[in-house]
Amino acid sequence: MNLREDIRNIAIIAHVDHGKTTLVDQLLKQSGTFRENEQVDERAMDSNALEKERGITILAKNTAINYNDKRINILDTPGHADFGGEVERIMKMVDGVLLVVDAYEGTMPQTRFVLKKALEQKLSPIVVVNKIDKPSARPAEVVDEVVDLLIDLGADEDQLEFPVVYASAINGTASADAEKQDEDMTALFNAIIEHTPAPFDNSDEALQFQVTMLDYSDYLGRIGIGRVFRGTMEVGQQVALMKLDGSVKQFRVTKIFGFLGLKRIEIQKAQAGDLIAVSGMEEINVGETVCPVDQQEALPILRIDEPTLQMTFLVNNSPFAGREGKHVTSRKLEERLKSQLETDVSLRVEDTDSPDAWTVSGRGELHLSILIENMRREGYELQVSKPEVIIREIDGVKSEPVERVQIDVPEEYTGAVMESLGARKGEMINMTNTGSGQVRLEFMVPARGLIGYTTEFLSQTRGYGIINHSFDSYQPMIQGQVGGRRQGVLVSMETGKASQYGIMGVEDRGTIFVEPATEIYEGMIVGEHNRENDLTVNITKVKQATNIRSANKEQTVSMKKPRILSLEEALEYLNEDEYCEITPESIRLRKKILDKNERERIIKKKKLANQSN
Repeated sequence: MNLREDIRNIAIIAHVDHGKTTLVDQLLKQSGTFRENEQVDERAMDSNALEKERGITILAKNTAINYNDKRINILDTPGHADFGGEVERIMKMVDGVLLVVDAYEGTMPQTRFVLKKALEQKLSPIVVVNKIDKPSARPAEVVDEVVDLLIDLGADEDQLEFPVVYASAINGTASADAEKQDEDMTALFNAIIEHTPAPFDNSDEALQFQVTMLDYSDYLGRIGIGRVFRGTMEVGQQVALMKLDGSVKQFRVTKIFGFLGLKRIEIQKAQAGDLIAVSGMEEINVGETVCPVDQQEALPILRIDEPTLQMTFLVNNSPFAGREGKHVTSRKLEERLKSQLETDVSLRVEDTDSPDAWTVSGRGELHLSILIENMRREGYELQVSKPEVIIREIDGVKSEPVERVQIDVPEEYTGAVMESLGARKGEMINMTNTGSGQVRLEFMVPARGLIGYTTEFLSQTRGYGIINHSFDSYQPMIQGQVGGRRQGVLVSMETGKASQYGIMGVEDRGTIFVEPATEIYEGMIVGEHNRENDLTVNITKVKQATNIRSANKEQTVSMKKPRILSLEEALEYLNEDEYCEITPESIRLRKKILDKNERERIIKKKKLANQSN
């Protein structure tokens, strides 16, 4: 069988923040792919505004470099399990993986998650121990951890014989020796060329091209990105698209793009082993196969991880609706959600009984909150309900998603963490002392027990704890309440502006969420109550001015700093009877029923119904 020695296809996988994207930057710079005078940003691959701000990779992206007359196609994948839908499909496009592991942190939950996907595709890893320049680096132990993890995931002997490269992506150096670094990344380039299998060259057979990612351009419409597994494809060729539902559509290839550096280059012809982007197909979807009209043969359909979390998205109907956003109608919201489905394969959008509400399901809180954040930046106003896990029926048993949680904390906080996760029905599976007073705990916790846990965890560990979790499997459902918020809330009884006097009057009842002069409405949540019940308060009241001089007038009074919730914190904070209102300028929490008397009447009704049962 002929091989295409001039090409290598490789994916970079790692836990979030272990330096994948910085490593790709260095490979791009050192391969001479850019011109001398070309300006290249830091973390050049993270092109989306949210990716730049958060320093995480959300969308899988491809680039290519030329090195010693060979073309290396590199796919940078997300590290978060929420974007696992992206990782899984990428593994189909490549012949090898670069597993990047932090020289101090070692293997983490998402390392496990992405590596498992690679092993399922029978890919062998090249291990890159990154951040070797850290004073706290422990390369030998980290390589042992990788071996343990591979054995644990059922790797075969070939996969266990992996090459190791020690690197410092930030300094742009790498070497095969843990003790000293070479001047550049040659050691890594050589490892990629030497250990990644070259693709088979079966260009003389009938075409098979499978789409693994989608893009959209205003000029070209939908663009399918994928790999040519067999044969050749040319511009102008008439081809058949094998749809997922079994139907076949014919179309003409209008443009083919190859990749080099951060650009797409128009090419006339692609052959087996090439990673390309193709336009001309309006209704193309991930997993579909393009083949010749006279030889229709579909590749196996790609399996995509099912969503595990869902929320209701609604049109904003609060008293302040339409003040800050450009797009507020149900038609606009529906169009935006449907357009997200064009490129986001792990998302599901379903209609509900109401024309103003949709059930949106995704892979996790981060997945959904990034969609919401993008929408508010585009000028949309909407409301969302509390995130809920998706319960499935497996072999007649009600099952729920369970997450593998890994926690790194200073020793003195282990008791508090174990107790709080125990209360959320977590089961401890491992505990190791990593030295210097740090402990690593591993748990299996029902996903619904983790909703809203991060905030509690950070206050328990005074911000010193690190928590990571990724989806493990569906398990039979645990009965009873798991997790959820313990405290009640402070709800405004008036519409107006929050005043300093009004806030200070209720400060001792709990934590306030709004600053003075914030506009509020009746039924809006303005703080957290110290107790378990909700309390209606008036924080708009103003001190009565009198012309009588007060004896304690000279006393200065200081107000506590309010706790302003970020979007993720607000979503985690919600209860069943509450909504989060999101506009381009504000994030507000509110009760579903704004009127106090109406709320109390419903609570009474519920109590009576429970007693009669």
